[in-house]
Amino acid sequence: MSTLHINSSAQMLNSNTREIGQYLADALKAPVTHRDLALNPLPAISSEDLIGVQTTSDVERPSLKQHLTLSDELIAELKQADTLIIGAPMYNFGIPVVLKQWIDYIARAGQTFRYTENGPVGLSEVKQAYVVIASGGTPVGSPMDNVSSYLKTVLGFIGVETIHIIDAAGSKGTTDKVISEAKAQIDSIISA
Repeated sequence: MSTLHINSSAQMLNSNTREIGQYLADALKAPVTHRDLALNPLPAISSEDLIGVQTTSDVERPSLKQHLTLSDELIAELKQADTLIIGAPMYNFGIPVVLKQWIDYIARAGQTFRYTENGPVGLSEVKQAYVVIASGGTPVGSPMDNVSSYLKTVLGFIGVETIHIIDAAGSKGTTDKVISEAKAQIDSIISA
């Protein structure tokens, strides 16, 4: 087994998603590839190149070639993992822009999904994903939580078999309590 651990929190210190995600990566006891999207952001992509990455048209354009190469690298990294950990803090009721950018690079027809006459089929072959969601006060699973449903949809679309949401919402109390309860969620899932 191998794990891909994605961090997207703008907070480098005192980040619930970073601390809980690392706890999870350690608990899984598997080789881990770390990708920190906040510390090492992906390059900005023009609308023209984003469409090109999604359709792989006009591959002679130098800027598109660069983005396709990066997309291929990120997809290979994803497909080598059995388990995916995503640290997803909730910013303004949604995911961080750096995480959305990663999704735009890895969600590619013919690479991580394909369309069939029976609907889309995911091709990532990732067995399970753990999504650690932290928010200042929005309860995870509430109508204002757009992170859980969005990431479940995206991950299911690319073929992740099982998706676990780890609730690290600040609405549950002090930071110590939130982290302790999230670790207990993880321990329960892993022992099951």
